[in-house]
Amino acid sequence: MNKDKDAIIKVRNLKKYFPVKKGFLKRKVQYVKAVDDISFDIKKGETFGLVGESGCGKTTTGRTIIRLYDVTDGDVIFDGTNISNMKEKDLSSFRKRVQMIFQDPFASLNSRMTVGDIVGEPLDIHKLASGKERQERIYYLLKTVGLSKEHASRYPHEFSGGQRQRIGIARALAVDPDFIICDEPISALDVSIQAQVVNMLEDLQKELGLTYLFIAHDLSMVRHISDRIAVMYLGKIVEVAKSEELYKNPTHPYTKALLSAIPIPDPDVTHKRESVTLEGEVPSPINPPKGCTFRTRCKYAFETCKNKEPSMKNLGGDHTVACHLLDNKK
Repeated sequence: MNKDKDAIIKVRNLKKYFPVKKGFLKRKVQYVKAVDDISFDIKKGETFGLVGESGCGKTTTGRTIIRLYDVTDGDVIFDGTNISNMKEKDLSSFRKRVQMIFQDPFASLNSRMTVGDIVGEPLDIHKLASGKERQERIYYLLKTVGLSKEHASRYPHEFSGGQRQRIGIARALAVDPDFIICDEPISALDVSIQAQVVNMLEDLQKELGLTYLFIAHDLSMVRHISDRIAVMYLGKIVEVAKSEELYKNPTHPYTKALLSAIPIPDPDVTHKRESVTLEGEVPSPINPPKGCTFRTRCKYAFETCKNKEPSMKNLGGDHTVACHLLDNKK
């Protein structure tokens, strides 16, 4: 009960399908099942990590939650309000409280606008400040992310990748949001800059009481910043656990494979740990395997995996896993 009460975001059976159209009349013949019936909660003040291979549906999940994509089915409940089917004109107050930091800091910034106008645009849209107050707010936001007021008159192409991502973060902070979706915010940055940006996000979270959905494929960085982590494969969530629990006791074969791919700078540890290699390619989300979607790449798969989709099972301590192997161990 308490877990449900403390959740700022509740995702229930969320689906996002994209139609595949063919022929002269562009008829819908199939659907890309980018997000296929997933559920999770994000508690106030925590960082919830979402990891998986490229194409698994992580970014689509984030964009559907914030309603950049319309929801195909299911519910997204933000602070007690279901925004799944909310009309565009009614989303303004929701979007003021929920913001997004995009993966590519250059593509997400308007090259024809100055940094001051980019950061100030949310203030204009939501009518939060004007004139001198607006200018001072822009300077404050730039200072908050490690830039100076002199940067306000420059354009995005005049900055490094790390600086551009800081501008994107300043823009997200402009409206004083409660919840920020971080869509692989460090994947396009140099390794030396990644730690700086992550540390800044952590400091901002403590200072402003923010809640994050942190989307990434770098599991080592996700471990550092996340309180809980969900592992996603082919549009479905296969395991959820607290950060340290997931790394110490991974249960799903896919989670084990992802963790075994993380390089460890200690040859003795590397030699002793279990190595799990994935075979084959990720199946098409247009025609995913029946039963367990991971079975075509799982060396432990058996007959039940072909015929029945595994349900999430609670292992205790907020650790849930969707795998038929757990039934065999009973």
